[in-house]
Amino acid sequence: MALTPEQEQTCADNQTNFSNLKAVILNCTLKKDGSQSHTRKLLGVAEEIMAKNGVMVDHVHVLSHQIAYGVYPDMTEHGWDRDDWPKLWEKVAAADILILGTPIWLGEESSVCRVIIERLYAMSGELNDKGQSLYYGKTGGAVITGNEDGIKHCAMTMLYALQHLGYVIPPQADCGWIGEAGPGPSYGDENEDGEPHGYNNDFTQRNLTIMTWNLMHMARMLKDAGGLPNHGNDRNAWMAGCRFDYENPEHRA
Repeated sequence: MALTPEQEQTCADNQTNFSNLKAVILNCTLKKDGSQSHTRKLLGVAEEIMAKNGVMVDHVHVLSHQIAYGVYPDMTEHGWDRDDWPKLWEKVAAADILILGTPIWLGEESSVCRVIIERLYAMSGELNDKGQSLYYGKTGGAVITGNEDGIKHCAMTMLYALQHLGYVIPPQADCGWIGEAGPGPSYGDENEDGEPHGYNNDFTQRNLTIMTWNLMHMARMLKDAGGLPNHGNDRNAWMAGCRFDYENPEHRA
């Protein structure tokens, strides 16, 4: 995806090494053909910025996979014949950065996006070697497209879910593009001059750029710090009887 001159210059001026970071983009479009997704086009800008700065990016068209409904790690253990989530989870677990992309329908994120959030929630019982949620030390953002209002509402619910799971949400970690209210062109559709709608929208491109760089900066800081300290958030210690910052003579480490 082509970047604006401003985005290209920002990449050229970068002095930070992001080369050992991994990102996964989950495109929750309702289009069966992911290449035709308007959301894909906007996500592509974030993908290009990260790739130009050495981040290994994996872009996933969710509908290319059969993700079962449910809130367990593997739904084939709960009556489903097939569930591609465990393989997709490997990509999510390995990534330092997660971006959820969705269109807006009836003012809400897509049904596919909700399924993904539920399956992310299914893994919330998994812990890292410090006794924290596996999502600790990772950062997340949201990209939203549509023809009706709802960007901030969708971002609110999506980013709340990610932080509740354990993701660190950096400043201004959401962006989007919406056209005029009602039926009309979507992001990337050609206008009467043959130019794609939204590509030159300064507000959208600015916010997408800020989101992407803040995700990279946050991921860099978290990785360099070895994640978050586990004092006070070690679930294994809590289950063993520790009550952080309170004397507990009954517990012996």
